[in-house]
Amino acid sequence: MTVARSIALFVVAALFEIGGAWLVWQGVREHKGWVWIGAGVIALGLYGFAATLQSDGNFGRILAAYGGIFVAGSIAWGMVADGYRPDRYDITGAAICLIGMAVLMYAPRSH
Repeated sequence: MTVARSIALFVVAALFEIGGAWLVWQGVREHKGWVWIGAGVIALGLYGFAATLQSDGNFGRILAAYGGIFVAGSIAWGMVADGYRPDRYDITGAAICLIGMAVLMYAPRSH
């Protein structure tokens, strides 16, 4: 699997998980109702499926690496969907997480 395809799968997974969690949040916290909650639950299930499409067979590595994508993606989602403005510590923390993700997934290993 190419690095580009792997990154694309992480982005798709992030859209499902972050989007799903946001939909549940909207349904519960913003009182938008069960349709929003249900859509969120479906999206969260699709996230779980998308994560399985990575070529690496190590669940722990995939989920740990996805954590870096989740951190950065959540900040980006908040900016777009809710008008959140990250400070320099948010941005620095997200960058560190993305570096960690890249090390976990793409460091050369002997198999």
